[in-house]
Amino acid sequence: MKVRIKYTKSGHLKFIGHLDVMRFFQKAVKRAGLDIAYSQGFSPHQLMSFAAPLALGVTSEGEYFDAEFNSLVSSDEFVRRFNEQMVDGMAVNDVVLLPDNAKNSMSIVAGSDYHVTILEKDNDANWKIRREKLLEAVPHLLEKDTIEVLRKTKKNEKVEDIKPGIFKLCIDEDKIYMFLATGSEYNLKPESVMEALCKETGIEYNKFDYQVHRIETYMKNEQGELVSLLESGTRIA
Repeated sequence: MKVRIKYTKSGHLKFIGHLDVMRFFQKAVKRAGLDIAYSQGFSPHQLMSFAAPLALGVTSEGEYFDAEFNSLVSSDEFVRRFNEQMVDGMAVNDVVLLPDNAKNSMSIVAGSDYHVTILEKDNDANWKIRREKLLEAVPHLLEKDTIEVLRKTKKNEKVEDIKPGIFKLCIDEDKIYMFLATGSEYNLKPESVMEALCKETGIEYNKFDYQVHRIETYMKNEQGELVSLLESGTRIA
């Protein structure tokens, strides 16, 4: 029986990499006394797969992984047992049961939305000016025919138009809100959008000037609408 688990990663744990997060939950499942299923063969491992991994330094309240269990408890009991094993900065928010034909979360991710905060630094007299210029540029960026940035891969680097990967871009109070394509078909990082905004305003881009927070991770439903990954399943009574 396969379930989908939604969790939060925040605080100092934003500096913990994806492999360490996987190991953390593998141990948490054991400590919680949950009846997780294992693969067959000479080196059995827990049947667990994660959705779109977070970049180092990014916080989130919309992270997911799927896991298979031999027996189930209620969604509330899952959450309670998990959270008894959590540390500060990590929390399980919800658990749903998936249908037998459900695809794994990694393969269906299609979008993510984020808040980007422009950080105030000590002894930085230009912080307010930089912040105002960036916020003023937000509504106008999508008016451009193309939004070109230098995209780097393991093999090479190339100039790419990232506009098709931006579903929404606006100001949300004092933060920059962005809804971006995520997944195997096309994956756009919020850092690339911030690079484009800096380029538009003539500001030198420095990733340490911004805090990125993922709000939710989305998939496409049967109508082609982007909905939360939780929509695939139902809560366990």
